[in-house]
Amino acid sequence: MAYNLVKIAKTTSSYSGNLAKTALRSISTTSTVFEPRRLPDKTGKNVVLVDGEPFAQAKVDKEVIDYIVYGTVIQEVKTSNIAREAALSAGFSNKTPAHTVTMACISSNQAITTGMGLIATGTYDAIVAGGVEFMSDVPIRHSRKMRSLMLRANKAKTMGQRLQLLSTIRPDFFAPELPAVAEFSSGETMGHSADRLASAFNASRQEQDDYALRSHTLAKEAQDKGYFTDLVPFKVSGVDKTIEKDNGIRVSSKEALAKLKPAFVKPYGTVTAANASFLTDGASACLIMTEEKAKALGLRPKAYLRDFLYVSQDPIDQLLLGPAYGIPKLLKKAGLTMKDIDSWEIHEAFAGQIIANLKALDSDYFCKNYLGLNEKFGTPDMTKWNNWGGSLSIGHPFAATGVRLCMHTANRLVRENGQLGLVAACAAGGQGVAMLLERHPEANAE
Repeated sequence: MAYNLVKIAKTTSSYSGNLAKTALRSISTTSTVFEPRRLPDKTGKNVVLVDGEPFAQAKVDKEVIDYIVYGTVIQEVKTSNIAREAALSAGFSNKTPAHTVTMACISSNQAITTGMGLIATGTYDAIVAGGVEFMSDVPIRHSRKMRSLMLRANKAKTMGQRLQLLSTIRPDFFAPELPAVAEFSSGETMGHSADRLASAFNASRQEQDDYALRSHTLAKEAQDKGYFTDLVPFKVSGVDKTIEKDNGIRVSSKEALAKLKPAFVKPYGTVTAANASFLTDGASACLIMTEEKAKALGLRPKAYLRDFLYVSQDPIDQLLLGPAYGIPKLLKKAGLTMKDIDSWEIHEAFAGQIIANLKALDSDYFCKNYLGLNEKFGTPDMTKWNNWGGSLSIGHPFAATGVRLCMHTANRLVRENGQLGLVAACAAGGQGVAMLLERHPEANAE
C-alpha cells in the first residue's frame, strides 16, 4: 500500500500550488432570477439544525425535548451513559430518555445522524445531540495483573487467603495503564499513522507547516471578527476566570514552526506539535428537530440536515482517509459536484492528513483503484475550505468536534452567502463521515 501511495503522490500536483490559486469569475447578466440550489428532503420531516443558544439563554423549556443523544470517546466507568448523567445534571426531565454513542472523532456526528433517524421515523420531534470529552482527567487503570489480584482478593474468604494473594505482588503490578490514541487492531498511535500517511503522499514538512499556519491565521481572523457565535462562556468550578473563547489559537511564524522537532517518528518524521491537532477539554450540543416544531417554538433554524453517510477502510495504511472516501460517495449520492459546495468544513486531525486527502482526491491512480471512479475526483476550491480554521487551531475534544463542524458550516453559509455545505471527518478505526447541510432561508449567523 505504501508503494502505491507514493505513486499517487508523484502523479498529483503540489498542495502548495493549490493554496496559491485564486478563483476567477466573469460577470454575466441574464433575464432569469437566481434560485438557490435546494436539495430534496429524504426524511419527510425537513429536519433542521438549531444551535444550543436557546438553552443557554433559557428561551426553550427543557420539557419540549423528546430525546438526548450524546457522544464520548474516553469513557469514565462511573458515567458510562454520559448522555443520561449530563441530562439529569443539566436539569432535563427524568422522563427524557438519553443514550450515549461512541465512534471516535465522529461521535457527535453519529449523535446528530442518530437523532435524524429518530425524527425521520416519526419517533420524536425534538432531540438534543452533542458530545463531550474531558482530556485533562482521563481514567488511568491499574495493570491487568493488579486488577486480577484485586478481584481475587475481593473473593477471598479468610485473612490468610488475602495475605497469600498479597505476597504474590511484584513491582510491575504497580505500572499503570495509560490511555493512548492508538489503534487496537495495529497498536500504532494515530500520530505515527499520520506521519506514514504524509510520507506516502509526499506531503512535505513545509506543506504541513504552511497548512497549520493557515489554520491558525484564519481562526484568529474569525475570532477577532466575532464569528464564533456558537461558543458559550463557561465557568470552571474553583477558578475565578470565566472561559469565553478558544485558547489554543496561536499564530506563529514559518521560522518558528520549522524549528519544532518531530513528535512521533523520530528523527525524520514530519508531524510536529504545531501541525497536529491538540487535545483539549470540550463539550458541544445542538438542537435538531422538524422544521414545523422549530417554527412552533419560535426558533430560527440554522440549516437543513439533508444527507449523510459513513465510510470505513483499511485501518493501517488508510486510517485517516475518511474524507477522501466519503466526499465523492456523498456527492454522487446527492447528485452534486464539487462546484455545488459553497462551504467545506473538514476535520483537521493533522495537517499531513488534510494534505494526503486532498492529494488522494486529485489522484487518477487513487480514485480509479480505490474509489472506483473513471478519473480523479479533483481538488475542492480552497477559498471555500475551512475558512475559520479548524481542529489544528481551535482544538479537538474528540466527541465534541462534529457539532462544531456543523455549526461552523451553518454560520459560514450565512456570512459567505452560500447555500450548500459539506462536513467530513476521519476517525479511529479507519472510519469517516460526510454530511450535507443546506442553508435555511431564515438562518442568521448570530
